[in-house]
Amino acid sequence: MPSVYPRKPPPKPPVKLDPWTGLRFLLGSWKAKTTGGVAEAQASASYSFRLELRDHVLARHSRSGACASPEDFDCQHSDLFYIYPTGNGQTLEAIYFDNEGHVIHYDVSTPKAGTVVFLSNAAQPGPQYRLSYELVNGIMSGEFQLRMPGQTDFTSYLEWSGKRRQRGKKWEKWR
Repeated sequence: MPSVYPRKPPPKPPVKLDPWTGLRFLLGSWKAKTTGGVAEAQASASYSFRLELRDHVLARHSRSGACASPEDFDCQHSDLFYIYPTGNGQTLEAIYFDNEGHVIHYDVSTPKAGTVVFLSNAAQPGPQYRLSYELVNGIMSGEFQLRMPGQTDFTSYLEWSGKRRQRGKKWEKWR
C-alpha cells in the first residue's frame, strides 16, 4: 500500500558562494606608470592577478620596469601578494611580501563594484598601510598609503595607473 504522506524532496546541496566575485575585475596582466605620491619615483611596472591553487588563492605578481628616482630611493622592486578566503570562506585576507623584506597582513573590503581596499591592522607596531585598486573605463588605478602612529590621516606614498595588457603570448604566460 502506498504511503499517504508526501515524499520529502532530497535536501538541496549548500550553495557555494564565489569569494572572488568582488575581485574578478583585477584578473589579468596590467601595465602601470607612477602618477604621484611622496615616493617621487617615476617608474613603469607590470603586474598580474591570477587565481592559483585551484582557485583557492588570488595572487598578484609584480615587477618594476624602468625607473628614475632620488638617489636614496631604490625603485627596482618586485613583490608577491596573496589574497585568500578565511573563516566562512566569504571573508578575505591578504599577505604581502617584497624584495626589501616587508611583510604586511591585510583585511580586504570591496566598498563598491570595481574597487578593492586592503587595510592593515592599526594595532600592529609601526605604520598602518592601505592599498587600493579601482577600475574605471578600462584604466586600473592604484594607491599605496601609510599612516604613522599617532596620525589621523593617511599619506599617499605611491600612486599608479595603467591598462590591461593585450592578450597574446605574454598575457598567456602570466595567466
